Amino acid sequence: MTTHEDAAADPYPTRRESAVGLIDRQHPVVHAHRPGPLSAAELADFDRDGFVVVDQILEPEAVGPLLAEVERLAADEAVAQSGRVVREPGGDAVRSVFEVHAVSPVLAAVIGDRRLVGMAEQILGSAVYVHQSRVNRKPAFAGEGFAWHSDFETWHAEDGMPTPRALSLSLALTPNYPHNGSLMIVPGSHRIFVPTARETPEDHYRQSLRRQEVGVPAEAGLAALVERGGGITTVTGGPGSAVLFDSNAMHASTENITPYPRTNLFVVYNSVDNRLVAPYAAPAPRPDFIASRRFEPLSAGPPA
Repeated sequence: MTTHEDAAADPYPTRRESAVGLIDRQHPVVHAHRPGPLSAAELADFDRDGFVVVDQILEPEAVGPLLAEVERLAADEAVAQSGRVVREPGGDAVRSVFEVHAVSPVLAAVIGDRRLVGMAEQILGSAVYVHQSRVNRKPAFAGEGFAWHSDFETWHAEDGMPTPRALSLSLALTPNYPHNGSLMIVPGSHRIFVPTARETPEDHYRQSLRRQEVGVPAEAGLAALVERGGGITTVTGGPGSAVLFDSNAMHASTENITPYPRTNLFVVYNSVDNRLVAPYAAPAPRPDFIASRRFEPLSAGPPA
């Protein structure tokens, strides 16, 4: 299944009828080694590993109001009626809230913070816009995991993102421990594109945001990535810490069966030179609240 007119020349074919092996990345990781919020060493780490951890982007006292805002959104019936709320596959607990920068000035201010935007611009080498924003909640004892996947594989197939010139920033609003379902990343996996099998069903996002089954790598491909990368890194940190990771980095998280809730704010910054086209392997684009088609550059505001 392909809807993009240039699919035959697509360097990252996926969700095809015939099997496709691992594909070397065709595009740079760090697009501009220039001064900015990240040091030269941090840029080198991102280029090598596909991610970098920043111990403290926000002061701890700034995090409490953000967490309160997340809980307000999770309980807001109007937000739920808008379709932005995704619930856990096994119940009614709120798993994610999407496009939070459009419904919360408080969270929009953080997403537009010049420190965060500056890091994205430094790595991507251009002005950026918000491709997607969301909060992910893993309630104590009840938060389910996220399957292994590359975001770019989904964004390419279902949203029409041409190249992996995008990154995610995950900001911890609660402690991210090794045992409460924190992010796991395969170092170096961002340099290998892993095509997946199975065509994209119509309105796939309705199922995949609760539990993803299409767009996940085969076990053999994942094992090869882990062997190449030398293992799996679990990203931990206190409230106000963050991790930036490349759009093609292979990542996942386990369920949270501990008494410690885990809540993170995610924002995807995409280069304005990498704007979306027609999906490469889906019947239709996903809704704007999941994959924005408003490509205006994000003007970095003052520190939140």
